[in-house]
Amino acid sequence: MGIYLRAGIGSALVYWKGEFTMKKTGLLKRSVSCVMAAGMVFLAACGGEGEENAEKGVAKTDTSQTKFTVMGGMSALSGGYEDNAVLNKMQENAGISIEWITMSDSLAEQVNIRIGTDDLPDAFQAVGFSNYDLSNYGKDGTFIDLTPYLTEEYMPNLSKILEKHPEIRSAITMNDGGIYGLPAAEQMGTAGIGADKDYSIYSVPQFSMINKAWLDDLGLSVPTTLDELHTVLKAFQDNDMSAKYYGNAAGSTIPMSTGFDQWCWGQNIFYAGFGFTNWPNDVCNDLVLREDGTVEFICASDQYRKAITYFHDWYAEGLMDIEMFSQSQTQLISKCSQGYVGVATWWEVDELTGEHAEDYVYLPVLDGPDGTHNVTLRTGGATNSGNLSITKACKSPANLLKFYDQWYDGEIVMQLQYGPIGVYFTEKDENGLWNSIGDTEAREKFGKSAGELKGQYEVYGPKLILSEYYNTTFKMEARAIKRLQDLNDYWMGFVSSTAVYPMDCVFTEDELDIIDQYKADFESTVSENEGLWIKNGEPTDDEWESYLSTLRRSCGMEELLKVYQDAYNRYAEARKAE
Repeated sequence: MGIYLRAGIGSALVYWKGEFTMKKTGLLKRSVSCVMAAGMVFLAACGGEGEENAEKGVAKTDTSQTKFTVMGGMSALSGGYEDNAVLNKMQENAGISIEWITMSDSLAEQVNIRIGTDDLPDAFQAVGFSNYDLSNYGKDGTFIDLTPYLTEEYMPNLSKILEKHPEIRSAITMNDGGIYGLPAAEQMGTAGIGADKDYSIYSVPQFSMINKAWLDDLGLSVPTTLDELHTVLKAFQDNDMSAKYYGNAAGSTIPMSTGFDQWCWGQNIFYAGFGFTNWPNDVCNDLVLREDGTVEFICASDQYRKAITYFHDWYAEGLMDIEMFSQSQTQLISKCSQGYVGVATWWEVDELTGEHAEDYVYLPVLDGPDGTHNVTLRTGGATNSGNLSITKACKSPANLLKFYDQWYDGEIVMQLQYGPIGVYFTEKDENGLWNSIGDTEAREKFGKSAGELKGQYEVYGPKLILSEYYNTTFKMEARAIKRLQDLNDYWMGFVSSTAVYPMDCVFTEDELDIIDQYKADFESTVSENEGLWIKNGEPTDDEWESYLSTLRRSCGMEELLKVYQDAYNRYAEARKAE
């Protein structure tokens, strides 16, 4: 997906996606939430009552296992990890071998099957489990407590980091005191380019773009309002611009294509004209933190109702991709790179539009019908532990953790994030910092943009990129600097409120029970109705009232709000005490 998200790093971003659960009928309630690179994936997991983790607090002494199976996500541009030279060298150093079960699509389904049938790999990597999931799976013994392994004996690199940064250990410690996932984060923000205020590179994940060459051909200007964009999209459609400009098949033009409520490739940036850019089908990303510290759900607001009512007309006219509700990020990339799409959303232009990149420019955040707009900021850069968990199936965790401890070496994580030395990093500067490859050099040597090259080699997982690495190990890549400059100088100008819910809040067991009881029904109700209303038409007054009643009476909206409010209040108090 986007340059950094798909790494699965940056705590909460992504990171706090929907959990689908089964009701408690004598069975242990479970849920799994994932972030997929690209978009988010949602899992439904169920199984028998698990026993309390028998190994909690005690390291397994068995070191006989040297062959491991690891399952998780990867970039849509990746060819897999089997031939990844960096990973293979790390396995050799640890004296182990890994069978990789990785995918860019359908991860939710496959992880769900594995957990639901108790057919577990030795570890899950880059799935993006939330704190909620980690607590549940730690409690029932599916995931082992890693606390006894976070020592100089087992993980010297990571233990040194935790000693220097105690806040990282605190962030990955669950409410029961256990640690069920290794830390991941990327400390990258606008302060790194000299800005007065530090906004995470994930703050505005969806950058919208438009085919400027098509606009020029039609004598049209870049839109500044939603109504103007509607006019432009209609012109793209009526003139069949994909066929006219690129010579594609007649009728192949897709005026606008996105995913549905996806992280960096959803339609949500266009909701800014109604005052928000939330993902309303996900409880955590549906939350809005007001300046006074109160929490609300966008999906129950009048502005949300107005937004879905407005965009139904676009969908009915064929201006929005009919496949937006089902397509994968791979399909979106394919459509855009082949010149079928006039307007899209993604982390950056080059990665999505390929050889047609020079024809596209970023759209501004568009004013709505009443002349207003606002972008909801996302969190990022905080620490999460949802990208590497070892399961009870692993016989020798200590051996596998020798491999993962190498991820906490600055020069190695640099290569896992971007690409190997000799490919993505070819020389050091006068200060001994590795320089990353630029687009021109990448195209000359590999026939790819720097973003595509990164997507090919990037490994998703527990990557902890500390801000100090940009001073000791490698320079921030030019693309990241450019994106931060765009974010700071351009996109932040469209943000009215910078308040953002800290998605790495830790919940009590009682709160987890409430979340588990209601969250799946809440999310599915919102998602199903949002999709239906965009497809079929605005909710009538009776439909809207029935929807709100369902959220309150059957989906526990008020109870969920209280949980998230209380968790935030504790978080805020803890921050004051730091």
